Amino acid sequence: QVQLVESGGGLVQPGGSLRLSCAASGSIFGIITMGWYRQAPGKERERVALITSGGSANYLDSVKGRFTISRDNAKNTVYLQMNSLKPEDTAVYYCNSLLRRNGEELIYSYWGQGTQVTVSS
Repeated sequence: QVQLVESGGGLVQPGGSLRLSCAASGSIFGIITMGWYRQAPGKERERVALITSGGSANYLDSVKGRFTISRDNAKNTVYLQMNSLKPEDTAVYYCNSLLRRNGEELIYSYWGQGTQVTVSS
């Protein structure tokens, strides 16, 4: 089985920074993409940032220039550095990975448990 474990959420004032981490572990053959999504109360889940195994990244327009996604392939870990945070960034942030498990051809999608980010003064 595969697990994604997130850390790094919390309460921060507007203009502040947070760094989220997500580590994938288990029977992993290869990770295709890792990404961060968020869901605010009463809103649909949206993709914040995505990074491929080759390092290509894309971002939600509203976070471009403020958030940076990176990954450590050796550790199967993805990070989201969030700077200049705004109250509208408040949400539960979820890590997602598309990957192949050992001995299988199928591509699976796994989710972390979510971590709360609250931006408030």
